Amino acid sequence: MYKNERSFYSKHLNREMYFREYGNTGKPVVVFPSSGGSFYEYEDFGMIDALRPFIDQGLIRVYTPDSIDQESWMNDMIHPFEKAAKHNLYDLYIYDELCSLIREETGWRGKFATTGCSLGAYHALNFFLRHPDVFDTVVALSGIYDIRYFTGEEMNFDVYINSPTDYLKNLDNPWYLDQFRESQIVLCSGQGAWEEDTIKDTKIMAEIFREKNIPAWIDFWGHDVNHDWDWWRIQVAYFFNKIFN
Repeated sequence: MYKNERSFYSKHLNREMYFREYGNTGKPVVVFPSSGGSFYEYEDFGMIDALRPFIDQGLIRVYTPDSIDQESWMNDMIHPFEKAAKHNLYDLYIYDELCSLIREETGWRGKFATTGCSLGAYHALNFFLRHPDVFDTVVALSGIYDIRYFTGEEMNFDVYINSPTDYLKNLDNPWYLDQFRESQIVLCSGQGAWEEDTIKDTKIMAEIFREKNIPAWIDFWGHDVNHDWDWWRIQVAYFFNKIFN
């Protein structure tokens, strides 16, 4: 399996940003780290091994960018509005810089997939919903989708556009909705330890998708399925098998 670790200077974040890429053919998959995680976390916890069959078959190529969560949503030393503003710079880095680089280097003409676990699931769904011109597939495992989990009740536009439980409920723009309806959307949560908040938010998103007539696969696994890597390895292989095979 082809593997490479790289970086480039982000003009939006004003720093060198690292990422890894795995595979050299297939649909690009952007993977977001879990809470405060790094670009090498996905491999370290065995998730690349779980996706290896799809990489080796040339079905997907995987990109694992670094996060800035410790400076944005998880930084309780700053105001919630500043958290959102910092995240929006990260959004620009992913959309304007990393995804543009991937498209230029791979020549991939279609849309990308995205996935993540825990806070990475939030990022995956949020980026998918905000940028349906780039992404047409999302697999979100054990995510929190109400940004109030990090901001409390403080709300401005920057916070609002990063809270899927809020903006999708109010969205009526057909440019977005039509693309969502043609996409593959998977949200999964276990029902075991540390999954209480993810169950709640996944149910909220399921209802919003239903109200908007957006097909989505909402899957709740058993009461023994905890908020942990052991289960996410099983889940990502299961859902990618359904999508890519």
